[in-house]
Amino acid sequence: MDKEFKPDKVDLRIMQVLQENARLTTKELAAKVCLSPTPVFERLKRLERNGYIKGYIALLDAEKLGAGFTVFCNVKMSHINARVAADFARVVADIPQVTECYNISGTNDYLLKILAPDMVYYKEFILNVLGEIEYIASVESVFVMDEVKLRRGIPLKIT
Repeated sequence: MDKEFKPDKVDLRIMQVLQENARLTTKELAAKVCLSPTPVFERLKRLERNGYIKGYIALLDAEKLGAGFTVFCNVKMSHINARVAADFARVVADIPQVTECYNISGTNDYLLKILAPDMVYYKEFILNVLGEIEYIASVESVFVMDEVKLRRGIPLKIT
């Protein structure tokens, strides 16, 4: 890791283009950012090495794969301390239906994004999975009716 490394405009443009299509070859990416492939390859490796690019994924269609029922679940703990927080993080990491988990401020302690096939499955999930975690005091579910905007990337300001 380079201690002093900060991405420049070209690095930001590379990351912006990759967010739109991570399957581009180095040659295709180089053409889009107006550089030759070798410096683009070196910049990519530096961005990866310094943790700006964490990985590459394929975006799948949850509906077609039988997991299109999306729920945001607010979780309130009966008590919270470092041990409970660490244990909850470990438990949630092992639950495949929980695709995102955030420790939040306010009335609740965590916000979970859960993908399920339908309401019946979700009910069983609450009773048999989350309901078995002893330090959860309450769960409040918000069901997604329609996905209006979905942007997985990070907005980058390129000046």
